[in-house]
Amino acid sequence: MALKATIYKATLQLADMDRQVYGDRSVTVARHPSETDERMMIRLLAYALNVPADDDHGALEFAKDLWDTDEPALWRRDLTEQIEHWIDVGQPDEKRLMRASPRARRVSVYSFAASTPIWWSGIATRITRAANLDVWQVPAAQSEALAALAQRTMQFQVSVQDGTAWISDGASSVEVTPLRLDGNA
Repeated sequence: MALKATIYKATLQLADMDRQVYGDRSVTVARHPSETDERMMIRLLAYALNVPADDDHGALEFAKDLWDTDEPALWRRDLTEQIEHWIDVGQPDEKRLMRASPRARRVSVYSFAASTPIWWSGIATRITRAANLDVWQVPAAQSEALAALAQRTMQFQVSVQDGTAWISDGASSVEVTPLRLDGNA
């Protein structure tokens, strides 16, 4: 018998001073049986850091990357189904990134494991042709602290300023500063 996804609900009260994006967003996150709380929370962080101010040109959505290898963790498609922004989480191989690059206007990766520097040193020189790619590292201690906030129903205040995000559930708060490894977008 196949295991089913666990559904998580999150309400984000977003104040992103860097991008001038403000407002409340309610999202449903399907957590794959093999996915950890840490990875799921990085997907939620990537959503908060990339959600557009409005959905006039397509909404940012959670995709089915663990179910379908042709999809990212998140994506924003315009009204013609063209991919505006492809967002991967983890440590995708260079072939996946090189396939995503021509399909999307912009490609972002959020890596969060302590092994990110090893992964990055192995692919950095092989993806230089992807001019629309940004790679970010969330320090392992910060991603682990973020994972501790995971609950089936979550309500977060997310403030972003000068590249740092503060995520609070009212009882505890986590500061996350993604480090840009490389990119051109």
